[in-house]
Amino acid sequence: MNLVPAMQSIAREAGALLMGYFRARVTIEYKGDADLVTVADRKSEACILERIRQQFPMHDVMGEEGTRIESGSDYKWYVDPLDGTTNFAHGFPVFCVSLAVEYRGQRVAAVIYDPTRDELFSAEKGGGAQLNGGPIHVSVTANLGECLVATGFPSHKRHKSPNIYFYHQLTLRTHGVRRAGSAALDLCNVAAGRFDGFWEFNLNPWDTAAGVLIVEEAGGRVTDFSGGPFQIASQETLASNGLVHDALIHEFQQIFAGRGLEELASPVAYAKDRSL
Repeated sequence: MNLVPAMQSIAREAGALLMGYFRARVTIEYKGDADLVTVADRKSEACILERIRQQFPMHDVMGEEGTRIESGSDYKWYVDPLDGTTNFAHGFPVFCVSLAVEYRGQRVAAVIYDPTRDELFSAEKGGGAQLNGGPIHVSVTANLGECLVATGFPSHKRHKSPNIYFYHQLTLRTHGVRRAGSAALDLCNVAAGRFDGFWEFNLNPWDTAAGVLIVEEAGGRVTDFSGGPFQIASQETLASNGLVHDALIHEFQQIFAGRGLEELASPVAYAKDRSL
């Protein structure tokens, strides 16, 4: 079953809906301490669900905004109707629609649509990855020091995430670290060779299902932080062009073990220096 064309059409429709709300600067609501929800999230998921039920009525669905259809179907959709909600709610144009389909537990099709740039990423198991219909491939950078990598931080309870240490260490050992606020688009940018690597803690299945397949089909590698197989329910996501993957794993091992950690600069010392 060739699902990608239908998925592309659904993603584009949902993306157009999001852009209408984005231009109108919709009202922000909260569903947790700092976990933003907008009317656009719910409207986008409702639109996507309606199209899935029309075209694939027997398929199961897991959506970020609460959709759960579990009938035991061989097919299961992972739907993120708006990845990058915080960006969206603040008028920062980095967000997307992310759709993935599993067949008997294996991810087989993925589409991620960035409506602000009209960039449509897609992949089919064994068929490679595409951007707006043209093939894409991960970068060929083999030296970690020359890499541009990306990460993300949780939208709430950030003080409980150890990622600031990983961010600090990898900033010193790469060409730079970016934090754009959409894991799905970060994964697409690894697939397209714009980033050489990406990592994040505690992502949800709908955050990663599509992007991971797109990276893999673009020739990249995705594992947990120890190099073990990526699982859809994994709390660890490490993606790269493959060439620097082992180097990234080594850095993670060093950080977890507390070896070679560089001290953070002291703001107190800086304050004294600037007053001189």
